[in-house]
Amino acid sequence: MAKTIDPQTLAVIKTAQRNEIAEHFIYSGLARNTRDIHNRQILETIAKDELRHYEYWKSITQVEIKPDRLMVFWYILVSRIFGLSFGLKLMEKGEAVAIRAYLKLKDQFSETTKIMVDEQRHEKELLDILKEERVEYAGSMVLGLNDALVELTGALTGLTFALQNGKIIGITGLITGFAASLSMAASSYLSSKEEADQNLKKNPFKSAIYTGITYLLTVAVLIIPYFFISNLYLALAVMLTSSILIIFGYTFYITTAKSLKFWRRFLEMAILSLTVAAISFAMGWMIRRFLGVEL
Repeated sequence: MAKTIDPQTLAVIKTAQRNEIAEHFIYSGLARNTRDIHNRQILETIAKDELRHYEYWKSITQVEIKPDRLMVFWYILVSRIFGLSFGLKLMEKGEAVAIRAYLKLKDQFSETTKIMVDEQRHEKELLDILKEERVEYAGSMVLGLNDALVELTGALTGLTFALQNGKIIGITGLITGFAASLSMAASSYLSSKEEADQNLKKNPFKSAIYTGITYLLTVAVLIIPYFFISNLYLALAVMLTSSILIIFGYTFYITTAKSLKFWRRFLEMAILSLTVAAISFAMGWMIRRFLGVEL
């Protein structure tokens, strides 16, 4: 049957066939690694759909096609490291390419429309009801991350111009960041406890842990340049660059996992952090100039 299909169309079909079998293995692998029964059932349902799609395209091409093993390994690894919701939403972003390919095929193969409906159902119905702790507590992570970025970029920038000593700046930042992380964790605990009293489901202790750990990790990344780079202004530049990369990475993570718009959130956080850093730069310069601080 494949002999009656022109080479270009056949190539599109084989690509779709390869993607479907790869996604079958990805969803099946994720299902095996998922403890939550509800999520496992969703993943198994999607895996069966993808296998059925593969078998249909196989009936057209009359050839077996192996999955892209690297693609399978990559998405399973990403999902295990960054969470199921993130991995799945990242993978579903690629469905737009598949849909465009299917639009070229639907006039020739009647089953294509049904496959397209399945793919849209995966994205809009099944994946949206996946629940995961890391995403549920994203608000606590934002609290820790945002406060650490705003406070520490500002503090370290000000200290750079006021103290002029890398190790003292790093140690001061570490002590300040550690104390602030405990304070933020306590604030998150009390805030979540108030929400729990109002019959919201967030666990206060977990909320505090997510906030505190996120804050501490951010502090660690920001102060490291001051211990290993002798040139203070280069250390400052590396610290500010690290803060922008952290904002970029986290914004990409949360907007992908929650299907939100990326650039507006990224620019909002980046501008806020850099503005505080600029104000702190001016404050550090004035302290050094008018108070005569020399270290």
